[in-house]
Amino acid sequence: MADDPLLKQAQVVWETLATVPVSFPLAGGFNVVASPASRLAPPSWTGIVVLGESAIVTAPTDSDARVLRQLLAVMPTSSLTSSEAVRSVLPVNDMLGPAVLGYVSRDGFRPASADHSVERLLPGHQDLRALVKSVSAEDAGESGMDEITSAAFVVRKGADVVAAAGFRVWPAAAAHLCVLTAPGERGRGLARQVASAAVAQALVDGLLPQWRARPMASRNVARALGFRELGSQLSVRLDQEELRLEG
Repeated sequence: MADDPLLKQAQVVWETLATVPVSFPLAGGFNVVASPASRLAPPSWTGIVVLGESAIVTAPTDSDARVLRQLLAVMPTSSLTSSEAVRSVLPVNDMLGPAVLGYVSRDGFRPASADHSVERLLPGHQDLRALVKSVSAEDAGESGMDEITSAAFVVRKGADVVAAAGFRVWPAAAAHLCVLTAPGERGRGLARQVASAAVAQALVDGLLPQWRARPMASRNVARALGFRELGSQLSVRLDQEELRLEG
């Protein structure tokens, strides 16, 4: 798997997001670095990304990184993004994830059949904003539709946008996919239709499509389009007082 070109592309994306020099170990295992500006997690949090058989971890301070190297050493790399396993060895105050990371190459992409008419809108279009406002705050946040930098690819029901997809361009030429379907329209294949259009555009633009998801329904859409699940991500806010005692 170490020679997998798609895996290597994905690893470069997250190595870049670490914002300091770090790499996924070639022979498995993990590397921990201090990176206050890391984009693997929210500010002052610890970010953990497993891809293939190796991982990188970013900590907000040098002292945090030193303790994390010690505490995480007892865990197999495959468990580093398991919320239960991490809670068993680290003093956790809060956690985001884990989320599964999927990627697709041009050769592996399986476009959806054209069952619905897909329209292209500018990001921030009022009809797109109306869709985002119609869903729960949790669904809106999970989708990331407010953050897309690409065009939005949408399906309408009457005048209303009921499904949309686009992507945000990330460092290292990644296209982070964002997909949202109105609750009453789910299960009809609309997410796959609009996501297919967004992925096709990302590939035309020479980008690496990335699908980050927790719900199984979202993961199934990605799999249907040819995405391969190569790893996972977890963000952790540690109890600093407890962590100092551990050190």
